[in-house]
Amino acid sequence: MDTIGPIQNRISRFFIDVDDRNWESVEAAMTGRVHLDYSSFGAGEPVDLTPEAITTAWKELLPGFDQTHHQIGNALVESKEQKAKVKVHATATHFIDGAEGGDIWVVYGSYHIALVHEGGAWKISSIQFNFKFQDGNMDLPVIAQARANEKAE
Repeated sequence: MDTIGPIQNRISRFFIDVDDRNWESVEAAMTGRVHLDYSSFGAGEPVDLTPEAITTAWKELLPGFDQTHHQIGNALVESKEQKAKVKVHATATHFIDGAEGGDIWVVYGSYHIALVHEGGAWKISSIQFNFKFQDGNMDLPVIAQARANEKAE
């Protein structure tokens, strides 16, 4: 049975849904609790969160960008029985049209993602981002946060 294709599709669909702000599908792609680790990017200690808590946090920032684009590639998949580990390179491009200081902020790194096969589908149980470097307008996240707050009011 081919497990690599469905695992890669789950990861690709997850990042596409994040960029499309399809939060219901993003949440459905995860297990009941997800180990989230963005510590290499200065986001504090790793935490275990519900999918809803994760998307709530992402909703407070990502809608402040006009567009985001997560490009993943070079997937290395290891699977055994009902568990899988995936490593992908990632480029996350963030765009705000006409932002002072430049329209683009790009973050480069890799993700280590763990999945489990449950309920007939592969679901993400752990996401670890491994920061490499960034480029562009480093003020864009602050601008996006303010814009997202305005939209939420």
